Amino acid sequence: MKRLCFALLVALPLLASAAQARSLDEIRASGVLRLATSADFEPFNFLKDGQFAGFEVDLGDLIGKQLGLKVVWVKDDFDSLLSDFSKNEYDVVIASHAITSTRAKVVDFTQPHYCTGGVALAQPGGPLTSKAMAGRVLGAESGSTYMGYIQKLPFDKQLTVYGNSDEAIQAVATGKVSAVVTDKFAALAALKTYNKAKLVMGDLLWRERIGMAVQKGNVGLRQALNGALSTLLKDGQYARLSQSYFGQDVRC
Repeated sequence: MKRLCFALLVALPLLASAAQARSLDEIRASGVLRLATSADFEPFNFLKDGQFAGFEVDLGDLIGKQLGLKVVWVKDDFDSLLSDFSKNEYDVVIASHAITSTRAKVVDFTQPHYCTGGVALAQPGGPLTSKAMAGRVLGAESGSTYMGYIQKLPFDKQLTVYGNSDEAIQAVATGKVSAVVTDKFAALAALKTYNKAKLVMGDLLWRERIGMAVQKGNVGLRQALNGALSTLLKDGQYARLSQSYFGQDVRC
């Protein structure tokens, strides 16, 4: 996805050093891989009947199986996921974080596990390009790269920030904002979910590579995750999972 929390930039370096991440050997000894996500970004990660679900959840389970580890899922607010590594409550974050140079200063990313991009989602006649957004009321998820994109647009506009992606998309479906900027695949899902609103989606505004994050310097774990993901990409399991969710292969 996606998302970038500017408020964390100062605090993250200090927080990241507060607790030592579990090494791969320690994780293997425990037999448990703790994966964290925000569970608020359908179809990638969400709660269904109180259970973790979504493309990234299923992918995380496959990675755990590939590593011979039991997966335990942890839920945390998106804005806190990277900074909360300091609490040592989870080993890996898989929550549709776009790989950015800013984030790479404070966490280590795996190779990307899917590629996507930002798009505008609007009701018929709404703004679908950056130029058309001038003077309009726009929505985005708090702490996201989509919010950052709107903030950087070089003209007057009004930004309404929502707590999660679902709230932002619901806002455009109900006419509270002229458009939202969000993830391409989240927008495609919204076209079906809110079919009565007759939402329309614009072309890609920019492209994003999405990766899993581990605490800075946890080299062994990052390499193991990359190895497991590479196997899934080669043996067909990733392709089958991707097809089941999106009808296409979303690898980079």
